Amino acid sequence: MVRLFMALCLGLSAVSASAQTSWPNQREGDFIIKDFRFASGESLAELRLHYTTLGTPQRNGAGDVTNAVLLLHGTSGTGKTWLLPSLANELFSDDQPLDAGRYFIILPDGIGRGGSSKPSDGLRTKFPRYRYRDMIEATHRLITEGLGIKHLRLVLGTSMGGMHSWMWCGIYPDFMDGVVPIASQPVAMGGRNWLYRRIGIEAIRNDPDWNGGNYDKNPSHYVYAAPISSLMVESPVHFQRVAPTREAMDALYQKMVERAAKGDANNQLYAIEAVMDYDPSKEIDRIKAKVLAINFADDEINPPELGVVEPVIKRIAGARFVLVPASEKTHGHYTYMSAAFWKAHLAEFMKDLPAF
Repeated sequence: MVRLFMALCLGLSAVSASAQTSWPNQREGDFIIKDFRFASGESLAELRLHYTTLGTPQRNGAGDVTNAVLLLHGTSGTGKTWLLPSLANELFSDDQPLDAGRYFIILPDGIGRGGSSKPSDGLRTKFPRYRYRDMIEATHRLITEGLGIKHLRLVLGTSMGGMHSWMWCGIYPDFMDGVVPIASQPVAMGGRNWLYRRIGIEAIRNDPDWNGGNYDKNPSHYVYAAPISSLMVESPVHFQRVAPTREAMDALYQKMVERAAKGDANNQLYAIEAVMDYDPSKEIDRIKAKVLAINFADDEINPPELGVVEPVIKRIAGARFVLVPASEKTHGHYTYMSAAFWKAHLAEFMKDLPAF
């Protein structure tokens, strides 16, 4: 759904005429974890994590990498979401906050997405019920065992990746210098945020074609409810601008349905349910890294009127919280897809991290 909205709503495509399509030392790989055991007690003989890296590792006298940056994608994305022009050109170009000529940038596909192991690989509902902690543990093993990195310069994530960032700095408090959770809140899932996810879950589970997840043809009924997520992720101002008439919104809705129909129902179900163990509040007091949290005033998934971020920020020494104002150019929750709105705050934050 991320790429759909980028193309239909933001007016961008995965590759534009001005986009840089390759970056210094851009590479892809797969890391295989044998007999990975999930928090549920289930296990997988081989868990595959796909990843992309940009840049070149710099090492200190002991041979340890000193310039590694981990970027975490949202629920519907993959590591390559970060290569979209509205993110990559603003972050990875020369003299930008995460200049790929200076940093070693790691873009993993989370469990269940992209080239990483997922239900649609063949196991369907026999695939282990993974949760956010499983995703974080697997990525930590990719970084430490697969890439041989002992410490990260930065962990930055958007949406689901923002929630993962909150968890990373509590679970592995000594593993990074800085953490930047974007478009997320450091509290357990509930309220309207959970309601729209629950609607997505029940739409799949009650689809007459789902057949308990053992289908030969992707279920075709739940896709008509899938666009409900758009009400949460986009701003009403933007939708009124791009679809000011009933006919225009009908056409946009149909494109959303068509896009949803191309995805796998089990993959989507597992990805939504993975959030069930999310509650970083219990480990906030363990955080040692510098923290910069960034949210958006018109984000209906993480509405600022809940007032749940500020109390947590006060518990973390030196932490900062930035709320980007709404405007005709912002995109609600999906403002995170346009780094131009928040990269200046990231640039200042990077200056405060220890030299390397």
